[in-house]
Amino acid sequence: MSHRRERVDRTRSCHHAGVDDTELIAAALDARGRAHVPYSRFAMGAAVVTDTGEVRVGTVVENVSLGLAMCAERVALFSTVATGAGRPVVLALAAPRTDGALTHPCGACLQVALELGGPGLRVVVADPDGASTTSDVATLLPAGPAKRRG
Repeated sequence: MSHRRERVDRTRSCHHAGVDDTELIAAALDARGRAHVPYSRFAMGAAVVTDTGEVRVGTVVENVSLGLAMCAERVALFSTVATGAGRPVVLALAAPRTDGALTHPCGACLQVALELGGPGLRVVVADPDGASTTSDVATLLPAGPAKRRG
């Protein structure tokens, strides 16, 4: 098993539509506190800022039937559509580390992010201690579908 080194940025704060990364991470951490995770105990929260400056949050919701569970990122992304909040421009995920590394969105969440926000959608991941790093959908899903509904 190879261990990839990650760049952890504790100070970077970028503004997008009036919301900076620190505020978005705080919203994701707050949503994480409402996670419904009776089976895995792996609490995750997400927050999305849209091109109109609106913020939508989501939390993981587990179900005994695994296929019915929903990741925090998709809950937040779907909420931007359901509420007419605009096109997602930044997605923040707050979760415990996985095998010592910051946890990133799964492939299904990245596909939804690509569909709704495009390949340039920024992705900020953070752990509960505040360590974070940023990327974008195109980097995290390099071999994924390049097509996006226009």
